[in-house]
Amino acid sequence: MTDTNLTLALLESRKQKIEKRRSFFKNVGGLSVGLVGGTFLSACGGSVHDAIAQAAQPTDTDILNFALNLEYLEAQFYSYAVFGTGLAANLVTGSGNQGAVTGGKQVPFKDPLVAQYAKEIAQDEIAHVGFLRRTLGAAAVAQPAIDIGGTDPNGAFSNAARAAGLVGPGVAFDPYASDENFLLGAFIFEDVGVTAYKGASPLIQNKTFLEAAAGILAAEAYHAGLVRTVLYAKGLSTPTLRTAAGAISDARDSLDNSADVDQGIVTAGDASVSNIVPLDRDGIAFSRTPGDVLNIVYLTKESVTMGGFFPRGANGTLNMSSAYA
Repeated sequence: MTDTNLTLALLESRKQKIEKRRSFFKNVGGLSVGLVGGTFLSACGGSVHDAIAQAAQPTDTDILNFALNLEYLEAQFYSYAVFGTGLAANLVTGSGNQGAVTGGKQVPFKDPLVAQYAKEIAQDEIAHVGFLRRTLGAAAVAQPAIDIGGTDPNGAFSNAARAAGLVGPGVAFDPYASDENFLLGAFIFEDVGVTAYKGASPLIQNKTFLEAAAGILAAEAYHAGLVRTVLYAKGLSTPTLRTAAGAISDARDSLDNSADVDQGIVTAGDASVSNIVPLDRDGIAFSRTPGDVLNIVYLTKESVTMGGFFPRGANGTLNMSSAYA
């Protein structure tokens, strides 16, 4: 497919998503994603299985361990990208199957601002891992097997980039190759973390845990806004970067559920207008269920317990992705 055809296809996909979302808002009174008594509204595209699973009310420990899996993934990616090394051995032990990290290397940053931003985020993500582990104590799950390689054409980053149309069959996407590739790799994760914490917050019973989750949500939102801002700024001189970010957003949206809960870094219909904060029409950030989040990190639309960035699955009780038509 030529660059022109790819761009046209992406624009058409975006147009269809906007039409779906308008119809969705009309049908549910503007609520893009919701939780009622812990049950994910099936109008958002969740399956009956998801509704039953949510109704079972996971414990606070289940939820925090699910978050810990995501923090392991983010912390390892940023730690390797910035420092060239992964998490310390005492930060990856716990219950469940402890796994190794595949891939990861230091990015040869050219832009000192990107390098500094990456370092700040890396330190935050490592701190999140430590905090959640201390909070959970003996109940903390171990780090699962994680795939963050950049040279394998069949690796998680390459498959994610391929799903977005950024690379072709048999071609690897290396998020450590350049500042721009690093930003796109970070973009794959950051918005997902924000929606994951927001989606889980109504299920947390302990107010102390809820406050902590809200604090991490705020930090993840800062990170996401920072990554989106830098991508947009660099995209002013390199429009293909803005297109690539939009393609990643569409790919995420195609995996999580049938609702449109994802947005690129520019406003639909006008690529010159920034869209740094992805919100619904009421100015509220979107939510994702644990199953929806795992759809993205497992890179699947099926109900499975492993794949993508977690090749042997996440540790803990919340480890199954969602299936939807």
